[in-house]
Amino acid sequence: MCGIVGYIGHQQAAPILLDGLSKLEYRGYDSAGLAVRNGSEDTVVVKAVGKLVNLSNKTNNGAALAGNCGIGHTRWATHGAPSEVNAHPHVSGRYEHSGHSDADSEVIGVHNGIIENFQELKAKLLRHNYSFYSDTDTEVLIKLVDYYYKKYKVGPIDAIAKTLVRVRGSFALEVMFKDYPEEIYVARKDSPMIIGISDEDSYIASDVPAILKYTRDVYYIDNMEMAKITAGKATFFNLDGDVIEKELTTVTFSAEAAEKGGFEHFMMKEIHEQPKVVCDTINKYVKGNTIDLSEVGLSEEDIRGFNQIYIVACGSAWHVGMEVQYVFEDMTDVVVRCELASEFRYRKLRLDTRALVIVISQSGETADSLAALRMAKEKGIRTMAIVNVVGSSIAREADYVMYTLAGPEISVATTKAYSCQLICGYLLALRFAEVRGTLDEFNRMEYFLDEIKSIPDKMSRVLEEKERIQWFSAKFANAQNIFFIGRGIDYAISLEGSLKMKEISYIHSEAYAAGELKHGTISLIENGTLVIGVLTQSDLYEKTISNMVECKSRGAYLMGLTTYGRYNVEDQCNFTVYVPKVDEHFVGSLAIIPLQLLGYYTSVAKGLDVDKPRNLAKSVTVE
Repeated sequence: MCGIVGYIGHQQAAPILLDGLSKLEYRGYDSAGLAVRNGSEDTVVVKAVGKLVNLSNKTNNGAALAGNCGIGHTRWATHGAPSEVNAHPHVSGRYEHSGHSDADSEVIGVHNGIIENFQELKAKLLRHNYSFYSDTDTEVLIKLVDYYYKKYKVGPIDAIAKTLVRVRGSFALEVMFKDYPEEIYVARKDSPMIIGISDEDSYIASDVPAILKYTRDVYYIDNMEMAKITAGKATFFNLDGDVIEKELTTVTFSAEAAEKGGFEHFMMKEIHEQPKVVCDTINKYVKGNTIDLSEVGLSEEDIRGFNQIYIVACGSAWHVGMEVQYVFEDMTDVVVRCELASEFRYRKLRLDTRALVIVISQSGETADSLAALRMAKEKGIRTMAIVNVVGSSIAREADYVMYTLAGPEISVATTKAYSCQLICGYLLALRFAEVRGTLDEFNRMEYFLDEIKSIPDKMSRVLEEKERIQWFSAKFANAQNIFFIGRGIDYAISLEGSLKMKEISYIHSEAYAAGELKHGTISLIENGTLVIGVLTQSDLYEKTISNMVECKSRGAYLMGLTTYGRYNVEDQCNFTVYVPKVDEHFVGSLAIIPLQLLGYYTSVAKGLDVDKPRNLAKSVTVE
């Protein structure tokens, strides 16, 4: 949520800042702003409500703001409604209107996250004659930095350090001081931030795509660390103000990977990238007929020692966990529980200290998932991360890390990251089964790996049938309610299919375990209601078909999603979609693609913003 950018170097800052913010639009926002400094002159602040184009027009695409040092922000409203006055950057002095240069402002800054004790801090500052123009917690944070800077007559690093120890909550903080015109200062706790370096320029951002156009050499700043950024250089500090050394990391994917590549939307591009990124993820961990988890750090002794597995995640990653739970339970002797991170961290569970907590997150910064991981570690339980972003907080803090190779995912609605997470889950289950001796035949591992290796090509075959999905989605673009049903793995697939529909088409959609229909939900079925049944599990699909027929008798329109060969499904359903056969443990990788396409084409038919749906953000970095 929210996006931060910063630049200091030898070029005009504003166009670079605007370009960086455009690469972060997928994170979700309702307003945007820039603060640009031209040497020792007063800093100019410009803000705009709504889309980034409004800010761009207000600044003539950045040309109206002279200066080689600046910060920028796209805001997701938390404290205070979306408005120009609540938009970032915020200043320590007065703020009257966009373009106003406030000579009284010693500190100007932007912030991602939530300051939980901002009311307490605001009351303290009011007692010291500070006044406030906005409803935001960020203004409080900036004025608190100013307070310590002036009270103790210290430098920026010491002022920020004193601020950090008083603040409760999450933050990625970026500030400029009037007395230090050639420097930008940053600090973070729980909200992501990276610093990119080239020969004579430095870049700051909350995510890699914002700076890939300019550099691939980045630093990852850790929790409760600060940095001073100058042209081409970054110096890092701990809370004591001591200099600490950081390792420069090279981002492996290219700037082109974060572009649309000729597709109308990022989501469609990313749907089509699934065969490749799934293949890349398979090849990372499968060597011949063996699964190699040496890079993950998970040894055979570790695997034998776990009594239980908790899979902890949010949103689509939780749906991955639900599906992987079924696979684990069928293949291994390990008890598996899939938990919503936001519930797991607050429940009073008696956790087995010989358990493994697997945290799944695309960004590696999901607030609830990160908090759940930390809770598990505090209880002495080993943790594992399945993440897509190298150097992310969850990746750095977990005991074991299994990276997906999805590359940058820009659309808010996840597709390729979800599919890569599934592959990692399959491979983990297989490796546990192999080590713990629960595979039932000598050559079973070879069979399973051959099935997994076939998935990318079969994904491509599913994508070849997308025109049928496009035609069907147009028929139901004006639907009010859609129900997805299934049993077992099919239920887990339904959960993700339903989410794809609701988050980008704004159609009310729910997924139900098919056996639960008669326990209340069937009362919602009326003439013309679309019911989508996922029917890929041989021992369960007849029961789900029976549930679908009950809906049909009450006026429902039925869509069936199944594998080739079950042509009797056509006798019961009004419309049937087929995917190639694969071992039924892994069929979710194929069955989800028609449902991704269905959500996408429905959103397009309604003329909606597919990649940036309303009220949603790519990375949920606050509770």
